Amino acid sequence: MQSQKLPVVDRRQEPPEQSVWWSKLSLAQKFSASSLGKFGYELDFVRNERGRSIAFLNCNGGTATISEDGDINTSPDSQIR
Repeated sequence: MQSQKLPVVDRRQEPPEQSVWWSKLSLAQKFSASSLGKFGYELDFVRNERGRSIAFLNCNGGTATISEDGDINTSPDSQIR
């Protein structure tokens, strides 16, 4: 049986800068999100906790968060519904 090669599909519909979530990020979060983007992370959403925004990114089922100050956490404790 011959194996068929499936075409590579780029799932990104739009650049992150066009995302409605991108506009909600602080400048420090934007720099960190851009850095994580080089490793395949995509911005999922931004949550406000205790008056501070936290960005949530996803890559192959793994989650990373970025604090308002731009600190990256690749093993967050946050619950995602």
